[in-house]
Amino acid sequence: MGPETLAQVLSKLPTFEDEKLIVGLGKADDAAVYKIDADNCVIQTLDFFTPIVDDPYTFGQIAAANSLSDVYSMGGKPVLALNIVCFPNCVDPEVLSEILKGGADKVKESGAVLAGGHSVDDDEPKYGLSVMGIVKEKNILLNSGAREGDIIAITKPLGLGIVNTAIKGEMCSDETYREAVDIMTSLNDKAAEAAIELSANACTDITGFGLFGHSIEMADNSEVTLELEMNKIPVIGEALEYASMGLIPAGAYSNRDYYENKIQENGFKEELITDICYDPQTSGGLLVSIPMENREMIEKYDFLKVIGKVVKKSEYGIILK
Repeated sequence: MGPETLAQVLSKLPTFEDEKLIVGLGKADDAAVYKIDADNCVIQTLDFFTPIVDDPYTFGQIAAANSLSDVYSMGGKPVLALNIVCFPNCVDPEVLSEILKGGADKVKESGAVLAGGHSVDDDEPKYGLSVMGIVKEKNILLNSGAREGDIIAITKPLGLGIVNTAIKGEMCSDETYREAVDIMTSLNDKAAEAAIELSANACTDITGFGLFGHSIEMADNSEVTLELEMNKIPVIGEALEYASMGLIPAGAYSNRDYYENKIQENGFKEELITDICYDPQTSGGLLVSIPMENREMIEKYDFLKVIGKVVKKSEYGIILK
């Protein structure tokens, strides 16, 4: 579902008011947050999707890591997970066993507990998790709150959607495939810990709307503009080469159509790197807005790549440099 369609659907939902609901649908944050006592909150999220790689165990790992990511992007720790399964009864059950094993192993790695789930018969396999996490209220990370002067950093390279398109077309090299799988199966736990230690003013994970889409959400919700340095964007292996071959997922075009009028491109419009930045990510990294006074601390985290800064709000959500 593209951003425009999603926005239309969400605009028709009823509004729920509860003083303990700290984060709901209001600003398209990654998960819901509900206060349970003076200091603590629970985080609730769910996500599932169709296979993006052929190996069922690897698919299970990727889907679970992607679901867990929403808890990390809110500054929390996953504690309880439930499987969400859609599976055809004509496919060997061993395939489903491997998918679930992959998901279970990733949940175990996160330190959470997998406690069952729900399955339905469907024409196409789908898998993911409903995840509950916990977070101290003081540590909640939102996609709003970015401040003028902040540093913008991301924690994983971009290009996963383009590489996944190459994988489906059997055009992906073994090396880039392994790199993409390693990225997609990696948890965002260390990234969340870094965001909290660096007193991040805003955070979100980079998923279906790509770097540009999630950056604009952060900019709009924070009433600022993000200035991004295009030559600092980290990119997976051969993703630029695949983009030049036209191996770009449909979601990237939907993202471009919806977001491009909110971006001052400064001559980058035809560059392949903009395709990478519109590219929808699966189990992508975090986008973090960090106070300038903590710049030196960033260097201790090799996975944090500085790509820009927060500037005064302009007519654009993003300005490219």
